[in-house]
Amino acid sequence: MDRNDRAVTAFAMLGHATFHTYELVIPIFVVSWLEAFSATPAVLGTVVGASYALIGIGALPSGLLADRIGSKRLVLACLLGMAGSFALVSVAPTLAVLAVGLLLWGAAASLYHPAGLALLSRGAKERGAAFAYHGAAGNVGVATGPLLAAVLLAFVGWRTVAALLVVPVVAAAVVGARLEFDETAGADARETGDEAGRDQPDSLATFVASSKLLFTGGFALVFATGVLYGLYYRATFTFLPDILAGLPLFEAVALAGRSFEPSQYVYSGLLLIGGLGQYVGGIIADRVRVETALLGGYAALSAIALAFVPAANAGLGPLLVVAGLLGFLAFTIAPINQEAISAYTPADARGLSFGYSYTAIFGVGAIGSALAGLVLTRSTPTTLFVVVAAFAAVAALIGGTLRRRSGLRSPDGVPAND
Repeated sequence: MDRNDRAVTAFAMLGHATFHTYELVIPIFVVSWLEAFSATPAVLGTVVGASYALIGIGALPSGLLADRIGSKRLVLACLLGMAGSFALVSVAPTLAVLAVGLLLWGAAASLYHPAGLALLSRGAKERGAAFAYHGAAGNVGVATGPLLAAVLLAFVGWRTVAALLVVPVVAAAVVGARLEFDETAGADARETGDEAGRDQPDSLATFVASSKLLFTGGFALVFATGVLYGLYYRATFTFLPDILAGLPLFEAVALAGRSFEPSQYVYSGLLLIGGLGQYVGGIIADRVRVETALLGGYAALSAIALAFVPAANAGLGPLLVVAGLLGFLAFTIAPINQEAISAYTPADARGLSFGYSYTAIFGVGAIGSALAGLVLTRSTPTTLFVVVAAFAAVAALIGGTLRRRSGLRSPDGVPAND
């Protein structure tokens, strides 16, 4: 990486780690909020679900803005917006004010992924490596944020923890604002058909025209893999802590007068392994045809889902191996998906394409949580893992279809006949 690549990547890493820290800290607070506000799980679940849904709803407008005004300002607005919303959450006197704070968080958080990924796609010359480091930073936030919050809650109240979480995001915004970089250096360096210009959508008519053009090629299939990935991710990880806690292998342990749940630490470890998966996925995206990587990655995800329950029944060792592979593979595919989006869209529509893609992953994918809850209510974890394996299998078939259609890839990463 050159100096500009490093600055672009560092800036995006700050945003990504912060986003995922907040995303996975919210469930840690739910137990405290149920008691503090005398709320039912149904009411609080609706509030939290609406907050998460806004991430997907706001992704497309964020992508459009990233194409028009650039990514840096949007990412900084995201960071400061998340900090402000959590400051409000920390002092919320009623459930209604808490709901406002969480909804504001969702709206602010929706700015990140389309803007941050469009920045990496247009600004970094070493695109795959940039996606890899970016993904690994996100996994640091995923794994360490909830763990840190859980530890702090053992010593101080939830309001203090929420207020403390404002400090690192403000620091990240200050550091990010001081970083200087060219947002289009990578696209300018490639100067190929991948970067073919088009009018940015500045009206409803041009937005519709740009969207139609975007979906006439291979991007429509890439978008479909995004939907399937979102369903797989939410359906698997939303209830995985509960599934692990329900196994006899992970009964609660009493230590120094406190009760510890081993399943929570296994879950955190699984997410940390995902950070390595993100890095490996970025390297694969740089060295392997992206269609081949999609085919192989999703086929592996399907196989590991089918292996999960048999491994749990086989004992602790097999379960830990399969759980580790699940975390590794589920996050390995993320930078490969991002490279596929980049490869199948022109540079000046990257914000729009990432907006659509993260509407698919976070918005449509959120259905996976509800679907998993329904399956587990009426059936067993075995059925759930069969369902998520089917999602990955269909995505693998799409990867194979793209591979057959693409032919040889040109050096710039654009499919030769798409």
